[in-house]
Amino acid sequence: MEQFGQTIGEFFRQSGIAGFFQDGGWKNLIMIVIALVLIFLAIKKDFEPYLLLPIGFAMLLVNIPFAGNELLAWDENNQGLISFLQKGLPIYPCLIFLCIGATTDFGPLISNKKTMLLGAAAQLGIFATFIGAIALGFNAKEASSIGIIGGADGPTAILVTNKLAPDMLGTIAVVAYSYMALVPIIQPPIIRLLTTKKERQIKMETPREVSKREKIMFPIIVTIVTVCLVPSCAPLIGCLMLGNLVKESGVVPNITKTLANSLMYIVTIILGICVGAKTNATTFLADPLKTLEIFALGIAAFAIATAFGVLGGKIMCKLTKGKVNPMIGAAGVSAVPMAARVVHKEGVKEDPTNFLLMHAMGPNVAGVIGSAVAAGVLLLLFM
Repeated sequence: MEQFGQTIGEFFRQSGIAGFFQDGGWKNLIMIVIALVLIFLAIKKDFEPYLLLPIGFAMLLVNIPFAGNELLAWDENNQGLISFLQKGLPIYPCLIFLCIGATTDFGPLISNKKTMLLGAAAQLGIFATFIGAIALGFNAKEASSIGIIGGADGPTAILVTNKLAPDMLGTIAVVAYSYMALVPIIQPPIIRLLTTKKERQIKMETPREVSKREKIMFPIIVTIVTVCLVPSCAPLIGCLMLGNLVKESGVVPNITKTLANSLMYIVTIILGICVGAKTNATTFLADPLKTLEIFALGIAAFAIATAFGVLGGKIMCKLTKGKVNPMIGAAGVSAVPMAARVVHKEGVKEDPTNFLLMHAMGPNVAGVIGSAVAAGVLLLLFM
């Protein structure tokens, strides 16, 4: 009977339940609650479900005491399931950009090239937040990882953080994707604050038709220009433009279909699992104040990027004598196509016949290019 009691006691000591009663066990409970919130937002609220669902579930798994050890290392070479998958973290964002390229239509941007300036204007939020993070005591590499959140581009944020501040990867990824999911909530008040009713009612001319030749030449020209200027953006820009060239060429439809569907979903769920596994309580809550500062800077990055985009739109509206609706500048952040839809909805609220979606897609896809270039600049400066 005594031996049976010892066996039961040993079983309990090695169970995850016992881990909650050890030093720091309360941190695991907090992380599990956060994981459940992310899963709730993904399923119930449909907030970025393709990424928040695997991130949330992986976060749940690694924060159950002792389970993380089994997932990260189950042999003598430290090659557990997740630790093996995490070796691909440097390339997963690039693969996602390849897939994004195969689903992106740069036609609206090509037909109205000046809207590329609005995509560039929104990226100023990255550098403004970078300065704010430095002021709060973060070093240049950490500030770069925080600032890139303003690009509203999850894969770019993951790539930059993995290279510059890998210990912050879990926090940065959760912040980036959480706020990306909240774009429809964050952007409208800023748009309405910075524009007048008259400006929001501006109707823009129908975009011109873009030829197939233009669509084929665009990714080639963009690659040459941007990579020559900022070589460190080559992995992201190269993959994005290759995916788009594959799509626009029309000669490999099966590859286009694979990139736009199967590969996109496969890489997305693997990336989500890897990122979620980085959010263990030991690192995520090592400095709670620092984590809260990152969350605050993250929302500031989104807000500032949106504001700079709208202000750029207002300047363009003045220069074109009212031919550009300044709201489309808000779509200069890289949340495709969510930010463009927000602008479209705001336009419809003011005038049910004012359809801005295609106009907003120009700066929206320009924001994808802009965030990749901004990431390249930060890597060039601080790697």
